[in-house]
Amino acid sequence: MGRFHLHADGTDHVHELDPDAGHHQDHDHPHPDAGKTPEVGDHSGYLETGQTRITILENLLSENDRVADDNGRRLAAAGVRAVNLMSSPGAGKTTLLRKTLERMGDAVRIGVLEGDIATSLDADQLQGAGATAISVVNTSAGFGGECHLDAVMVRSGMERLPLPELDLLIIENVGNLVCPAEFRVGEDARAMVFAVTEGEEKPLKYPVMFRAADVVVVNKIDLLPHLDFDVDLFLSNLKAVNPRAHIIMASARSGEGVEEWCAWLAAQGELVPAPSQV
Repeated sequence: MGRFHLHADGTDHVHELDPDAGHHQDHDHPHPDAGKTPEVGDHSGYLETGQTRITILENLLSENDRVADDNGRRLAAAGVRAVNLMSSPGAGKTTLLRKTLERMGDAVRIGVLEGDIATSLDADQLQGAGATAISVVNTSAGFGGECHLDAVMVRSGMERLPLPELDLLIIENVGNLVCPAEFRVGEDARAMVFAVTEGEEKPLKYPVMFRAADVVVVNKIDLLPHLDFDVDLFLSNLKAVNPRAHIIMASARSGEGVEEWCAWLAAQGELVPAPSQV
C-alpha cells in the first residue's frame, strides 16, 4: 500500500511506505510537526473515493513519521545532528556538499547519506573530499524507484554508517522540487539548494519545498551577469512563502557563500565547530 501522489505535470504514482515499521513512544525532543495531522491536500475532486484517500494518506504519513522519530532518537543517542539537503536536479547540492567536506571534514566527523534513484555517481564525486563515511541509497533498489527519500530508506542507509563515529549527518535527498519535502526522515533541520537558473517564480509554484526549508542556499550566483534573473523578485516570492527561512547567496563553483553555509551547519549542534576553528 502506498501514498497516491499527483505531480505538477499531471502524472501520478504511489509512494510506498514500510508496512512493518513499529510503533514508538514519545522522545525528549519531538519534531516541531510531531503530533500534528499530516497535510494531505484537497481530495474533494475524487467524488467517490475522496475520504478513503485522505484516510489512507494520513495513515501512511503517520507511519512514515513513526519511523522518522525512531531515526531521530537513534541519531540523538549517538550524538549526531542530521540535516536533510534537498533541491531540484542540477541545482548544485553535490558540488556544495563537496566544498563543505573540504572545508569542515578535517575537524568535523561528517557522514553522508546519498540518495538517488539509481547509480552512485554523486557519491563517487564526494570520495576523498573529507567525509568520515558515505552510504548510498538507490530508491530503485527495492524501494520502487521513488523520487524522494522517506524515513524507511534513510533507516536502511543509516544501518551502513558508523553513527558513534559521526558528529553530523548530511542526507542528500533525491533531486526533486516536490516529494522530498513531504517526508520527514529523522532530520534536525532541512536545507534547500536553489539555482538562479531555475527562475524567480519557483517559490510560488513549489511552495511546499520552499516552506519546508530552514535555510535556502541560492546557488550559482556567479551566473547572474549572464541571466535575466530578478534577485529581488525571487527573494520577495520566497519571503511570501517562507518568511522565516535563512537565505544564503552562494556559488558552490567559486566558493562564495560557502563559509556562511558552513557556519549555518556549525550552528546546528554543539558538536560541530564553527568554520573559524576548522
